[in-house]
Amino acid sequence: MKKIKFYLTILFSIAFSRFLFSQAMCKVLMPEISDSYIGKCKKGLANGKGTAMGTDRYEGMFHKGLPNGKGRYTWSNGATYEGGWLAGERNGKGVYIVRINGRDSITEGIWKANEYIGPVPEKPEVLGCVGVERYRFSKQGGEDKVVIDIYMSGIPNTTIEDLTLMGSSGNEIKLGRSVGYDNVSFPFVCKVSYTTYNKMQTAKHYVRFEFKISEPGDWLVYIQN
Repeated sequence: MKKIKFYLTILFSIAFSRFLFSQAMCKVLMPEISDSYIGKCKKGLANGKGTAMGTDRYEGMFHKGLPNGKGRYTWSNGATYEGGWLAGERNGKGVYIVRINGRDSITEGIWKANEYIGPVPEKPEVLGCVGVERYRFSKQGGEDKVVIDIYMSGIPNTTIEDLTLMGSSGNEIKLGRSVGYDNVSFPFVCKVSYTTYNKMQTAKHYVRFEFKISEPGDWLVYIQN
């Protein structure tokens, strides 16, 4: 029994030594947190979930040796940031807290390249809805634009009549069966109205959909009858 315990102790010591060696070989590329690292590693760099320490401390996701993804950073003065990271810089939604004159100063919102951009924009808001079965807002990459797709039973609605758009800014556009506005200023308010047949093609009904989008971007608005 004693021999078994002895051999297990030796094996554990060897495994632990290899673990410490592998962590020592795993680099973090931010000098402020590069003294020690415990976590996942790939090709000699911190990659995946881990904890890095130096004059500062970071706990969260890494990619190629840098904070990337969700994580919490603590500076030597006690200030903290918890939120999104990209290539070692604060990026996306996050909360920064620093102690000033005995009180916490909290900055919450959107960050880009380590700079605070502003508060989190409001989500798209439906102001009025008549005759709409369901709807969806999705943000695309690109210029400030709002495109509206109208569907029925999962395919583009070809029975639309008397279509009217009233947008608060921009130039009205038509892209195939899609309609909308480009060169939009946000917040953007739009009212869409038309008549269409029902699914059984037996009667027409009136549709009205009014919405507000506050966050700048290239938006797709999907309306299903």
